[in-house]
Amino acid sequence: MQNFTHIYEKLPYSKPFLFVDALHHIDENGVEGSYTFPEDSSFYAGHFKQKPVTPGVILTEVMAQIGLVCLGIFLLDDSLSTEYTVAMTATQIDFYKPVFPTETVTVRSTKEYFRFQKLKCKVEMLNSRGELVCRGTISGMMKPTNHA
Repeated sequence: MQNFTHIYEKLPYSKPFLFVDALHHIDENGVEGSYTFPEDSSFYAGHFKQKPVTPGVILTEVMAQIGLVCLGIFLLDDSLSTEYTVAMTATQIDFYKPVFPTETVTVRSTKEYFRFQKLKCKVEMLNSRGELVCRGTISGMMKPTNHA
């Protein structure tokens, strides 16, 4: 079983904007991880009044944190740096199913390329029933921040 502590520690996010609960697998070609949406997340208060639904921008962020940032940290594997500058450069996501409070989603990402510190991945999200929630491509820049 893989230990992902070194990746969790280098994530540039904290609650309430950390959307990584667990990583299940990671290698040079991709990553799989999961996140459960807490019922009391602030964005549910107004989206929507009678039946809360997770906003697409939040689903995209979950996919980016697991599928791009966690993989990028693994690929950089810079043990001297504990901080990273991260910038999403492009997304193209298609949405198929809603995600509701308390649902657990699984994100699977496959690296398309990683060069000149730019990472591009094909990413998909599945709900707990194994149904496709959304999929697409996400790319971003990842640079270690060394403090000398």
